[in-house]
Amino acid sequence: MPDVAPLCPECSSEHAYEMGALLVCPMCGHEWSPEDALTDSDGDVSRVVKDAVGNLLVDGDSVVVTTSIKVKGSPSGIKAGTKVRGIRLIDPINGHDIDCKVDGFGAMLLKSSVVKKV
Repeated sequence: MPDVAPLCPECSSEHAYEMGALLVCPMCGHEWSPEDALTDSDGDVSRVVKDAVGNLLVDGDSVVVTTSIKVKGSPSGIKAGTKVRGIRLIDPINGHDIDCKVDGFGAMLLKSSVVKKV
């Protein structure tokens, strides 16, 4: 099906639509040209993210936190051994390259160096 729009490069939403010569994501508001989408998809394939022990991580993996992590505004933080399901790999933001939801904490950014693939 060649008429399917590509995923948004910012938030990976599948709801992108065409507006003139650009593609637009209604979820995050990001706009990009179809030519950029082709080069971005080639760039994503070459990016490799590994966990604390060297296992290759991909979107949708389940991981376990290997060290306790302090969370600003929380008295307890995330304990070592906490399982996180359905991670999403993102471009690094201050060294954090995993976007996920942690039970009891909500949406978080984690570093791949503090998790281990299950």
